[in-house]
Amino acid sequence: MAHVRVTKRFHFEMAHTLYEYDGLCKNIHGHSYNLEVTISGKPLNQPGHPKDGMILDFSDLKEIVKTNITQRFDHSLMVNHLVSEEQMDLLKKTTSRLIVVDFQPTTENIVAYIAGILQQHLPNGVSLYSIRLYETITSFAEWFASDN
Repeated sequence: MAHVRVTKRFHFEMAHTLYEYDGLCKNIHGHSYNLEVTISGKPLNQPGHPKDGMILDFSDLKEIVKTNITQRFDHSLMVNHLVSEEQMDLLKKTTSRLIVVDFQPTTENIVAYIAGILQQHLPNGVSLYSIRLYETITSFAEWFASDN
């Protein structure tokens, strides 16, 4: 049976700020993120089985991404843990959906962060092949397992 890749697209709205950045992105701002998750594996080869021919049911992939990424990230604010305690306290007063990370929340770092999360939740026999995260319609970052 051939090795196959399948991709599912997702969408979420999220704000972020780049700690001590020297441009406009130092300000809190949001994006309409589009996320493409590609998995790989060998399709099930069990004639008569309802999931015969599938690597992973698209609904199962949707649930994994929804539970671990989109529900958590959607309408949240992501900030670097280096933000001062005073600023962090103010942010906590303005949102109940604050995600504090130990990196600068650039698209490049967020796509790698998402990959790390998803790799922990895929079933045996299913591999994360790549992730593409669009910050805008014309700008995206990609993560490939083969590079990591």
